[in-house]
Amino acid sequence: MSTTPTTSSAITTSQTGYLLGNLGGTVQVTGLASGLNTDQIISEEMAIYNQPLVALQNQQTTLTDTNTQLTSIQTALQTLAADAQALGDPSLFDTSQTVTSSDPTLVTGTTTSGAAVGGYQVSVTQLANAASRTYTFSSPSAAGTITIDGQSVSVSAGESISSLVASINSNGNLDVYAAATNSNTVVLSDRATGQQTGSYIQVSDPTGTLTEQTSLAYAGQNALYSVDGTAGSSASNQVTSAIPGVTLTLSGVTGSNPVTITVGAPAASEANVQAAINTFITQYNSVISQIQTQLSQAPSSSDLSQGTLYQDPSLTSLLASMREAMYTPGSGLPSGLASMLDIGVSTGATTGSGAVSQSALAGDLTLNSATLSSQMASNPSGVQAVLNSWSISFSELVNNEAAPGGTIDQRIQGDDQQISQLGNQITAMQQSLADKQNQLVQEFAQMEAALSQNQSTASWLTSQISQLAPP
Repeated sequence: MSTTPTTSSAITTSQTGYLLGNLGGTVQVTGLASGLNTDQIISEEMAIYNQPLVALQNQQTTLTDTNTQLTSIQTALQTLAADAQALGDPSLFDTSQTVTSSDPTLVTGTTTSGAAVGGYQVSVTQLANAASRTYTFSSPSAAGTITIDGQSVSVSAGESISSLVASINSNGNLDVYAAATNSNTVVLSDRATGQQTGSYIQVSDPTGTLTEQTSLAYAGQNALYSVDGTAGSSASNQVTSAIPGVTLTLSGVTGSNPVTITVGAPAASEANVQAAINTFITQYNSVISQIQTQLSQAPSSSDLSQGTLYQDPSLTSLLASMREAMYTPGSGLPSGLASMLDIGVSTGATTGSGAVSQSALAGDLTLNSATLSSQMASNPSGVQAVLNSWSISFSELVNNEAAPGGTIDQRIQGDDQQISQLGNQITAMQQSLADKQNQLVQEFAQMEAALSQNQSTASWLTSQISQLAPP
């Protein structure tokens, strides 16, 4: 009796195990009917189709890494340009007067305005202090009021010494401060120093909280001093009338050795100028090192982020221009002050043996503070002229590259556009490869299904023929 041939079940993509790296998803064709390793066949064929996609992805990665490095360099250059511009800021050379003391532990001075230039001998025989009175404290048994110099202070029953002290010190209407020297002693002192006229620190206390120790009462006193032999008195240890334009701070008695206070002539602050130059130098050396690192780093097949700016011609040119700008003389400058080299900025002097340091070979800058100090002392306006002229030209050079709209910025924007375009191409190619992969899977699945059908039919025919054979 004949029977209809049976067919094998269809091979579906749900049986997949093949992974194509960048396309996502897996497919598997078992090859049970054909005996072929269909997974491998599809994988190898798709690997060929995938090569242009990998090339685009590598190109996109390289451009992205290039922009990361360029953005970092751009940021560093913008900081450098700002540091250079700061050297041309007129306020850097605002004049001020210095006041020095031969013994700052006893007397110091600061200028207020238009201080009289010169040296002054200051003697201090007495410091100003505040009047004080000392009281024995007893915790009150009942609430009440203490009056201090006409101002009321409330106390509660059982109040502690610390609570009373805090209450007095927080009362802005009072003219005294309080201090607890131990568990039962309170010292009241005037909030201002100086000698009083008449009575001082009057306390009325019906509560019995404060009992004065009269032997410990001290009247306030003025500071007594002399400047170049002229005696003076001050209720405060801050003396404003002794030297015109100078405020003296008296901190101790000088005895037989006067303190010399020296008031300098108005001048730009060398310390501020030096600090500004060193800030620039630090940033300049950092930028130089950063660019050199990128220029010297060769590409690597194993790391696409490495060497993206290797021997970059634009950055190489910028580096050369920055170095040249450090020593290019400005126009219209004073004799002997033509460039930054003349105020002490250079790559450093050679050693005694004539050797050049590695940092000098790299182009790192250094500041000879002695040269700067000498020029600031002899021709501060000339130093200002050099810095102003140079800062304009140098910051313009750097900003042409690094400022918004500059060369590096345009380059980054161009790369960003190309990265976006590559992203669109990659997305389209990934979809196309996914479609190609699905097509191959279906073709191999159909082939396997057809082979399985044929094998089933052949098996059925063989069975039928064997039944027709004579016994």
